[in-house]
Amino acid sequence: MKYIVMLGDGMADEPVESLDGKTPLEYAETQALDALAKISEIGMVQTIPEGMAPGSDTANLSVIGYDPKVYYTGRSPLEALSIGVNMSAEDVALRCNIVTLSEEDVPYEKRTIIDHSASEISTEDARILLQAVTEELEDEVYHFYTGTSYRHCLIWSKGQVVPLTPPHDVLGQTITHYLPGDEKLLQMQKRSYEILKDHPINVKRKSEGLNPANSFWFWGAGTRPALSSFSEKYHKKGVMISAVDLLKGIAVGTGITNIKVEGANGGLDTNYEGKAQAAVNALLKDGYDFAYIHLEAPDEMGHQGSADRKVEAIHRMDTRILAPVRAQMDASGEDYRLLVLPDHPTPVRLRTHVSDPVPYLLYDSSSPEEHVWHYNEKEAETSGNKVNQGHELMGYLFSR
Repeated sequence: MKYIVMLGDGMADEPVESLDGKTPLEYAETQALDALAKISEIGMVQTIPEGMAPGSDTANLSVIGYDPKVYYTGRSPLEALSIGVNMSAEDVALRCNIVTLSEEDVPYEKRTIIDHSASEISTEDARILLQAVTEELEDEVYHFYTGTSYRHCLIWSKGQVVPLTPPHDVLGQTITHYLPGDEKLLQMQKRSYEILKDHPINVKRKSEGLNPANSFWFWGAGTRPALSSFSEKYHKKGVMISAVDLLKGIAVGTGITNIKVEGANGGLDTNYEGKAQAAVNALLKDGYDFAYIHLEAPDEMGHQGSADRKVEAIHRMDTRILAPVRAQMDASGEDYRLLVLPDHPTPVRLRTHVSDPVPYLLYDSSSPEEHVWHYNEKEAETSGNKVNQGHELMGYLFSR
């Protein structure tokens, strides 16, 4: 038996007026999902434990089978793992986003956060901007590391896990009440704006109609994680296929093999076909038991507040990942189980994550079911199937 998880990050939503009162998942053209739903179990799963913040970190840990209340030590340490940072027990990792702040003539504290991803800046441009700032700010206490796109890492030697606000939680708001309480982190954010606001890359970006990447934003502080081995826990050898450092870091921490797919960038224009083929090759050619395919695009479109682009991301996942994966798995004659779900909802109305339950679809090629339902939030809720602890879903996938 082979096992596949198709994770549409932030894919769940609420009814949207411009989509005829449907959610993006209901509205999107999803022939592969519609066909699968008729022969699969659907239901709802609570991926975010009560009392924990609804982030992709806690949610994906939960989906991969690790109780966040036991294993979670912060988001940034997981990302640090993915880029090869060797943290000591006394180090604190922080996410360093390169964001877009408004540019009116007001003090830094009075600016508005426009875009948490600076128009999904390329890693190449971000690396140059990161270097421009770190040449001045880096010292024996603070070390910066380049990640992917707008997502980078700061290691604070002998630091503190201080409360910090995710930038995507306060989009469109004045940043006054969301700045770091730690004076050094605040000063570094302020100085980054002065260095970046007139940088040639940002001058060029604005001339092209793109948001300038004009400030650092620190968040997600945490200490070195201590995750147990996935293969020892579930007796399965797995691969992770993701463009996002967070997911790659979870894979490193749990001993899951990361597979790099050229052109996979975490955006709407990612290499969907490459992700699909990487999963199939891992399962059918390379002897792996389990493939976790992570697609960031629905979440990014939710943060952008774009219902139409979120619908398109779901459609592309359906036609360009799910359909070819299923076709090749069926043609191979291998028995397989396929789990499709979001990690959390990212409603386009709110432009940030919420902790509501999410719909799952579980298909077993060796034991197809017979139903008339579709895969979406509403029908998954009315199915009556419910998994109350998200970290138990992986065991359910393997033992069903």
